[in-house]
Amino acid sequence: MENQQNQNHQNMHTGSIPQQMNHGGHEVLDVGEVLSGAIGTMNTYTLLKDHVQDQELRGILDRQYQFMQQEYNTTVDCFKTGQDPQVPTQSYKMQQNNDFIYGLQPSQPKKPIQSANELTDECISGLMLGAVKSSASMKAVAACETTNPVVRRVLADSIPNCIEMAYEISLYQNKHHYYQVPQFSQQDMQQMLNAYAPAQGTMQPPNNYMTH
Repeated sequence: MENQQNQNHQNMHTGSIPQQMNHGGHEVLDVGEVLSGAIGTMNTYTLLKDHVQDQELRGILDRQYQFMQQEYNTTVDCFKTGQDPQVPTQSYKMQQNNDFIYGLQPSQPKKPIQSANELTDECISGLMLGAVKSSASMKAVAACETTNPVVRRVLADSIPNCIEMAYEISLYQNKHHYYQVPQFSQQDMQQMLNAYAPAQGTMQPPNNYMTH
């Protein structure tokens, strides 16, 4: 984490900027979207919790919720102060293995439910997956144009956690055949794998490039 305790920041019109105000306008709006999205995801998890049937999915939901809550608090902390948060960004560790099952098997067409009574673990895990994927996108966009270096680092470090959570949910879904993974034929896949070669050499300056 990049410490800002002794850094001075200037606004060309108003002069020195207090540490807690060390944020650009674009950053304030984007981080607001990230924090609102995080609240929305946690609210979604809370609403879904009592409808979960499978204890493994319940465990994933509970672990991810607790982690999201701390990560949210860390982001709020550095966003409000402009300084290093009291609790730094942690790394989420999923408990699924990495073994995907490839191939498709017949299943019923998916369609929207008509009431909460129709909620299934497949539907719940799908809502969880969509929420954390959305969070990863919002954090990536915000981090690209965040001016405060501490907030930028917190956002950037939290993106891999969203990816890990999404991967954990997709593995759970795949194991239960909710998330099926098709593959190309070996011939087509081999052709795609061999469609690219390493870049060679270094870029040469143009002929009219002048050196002094």
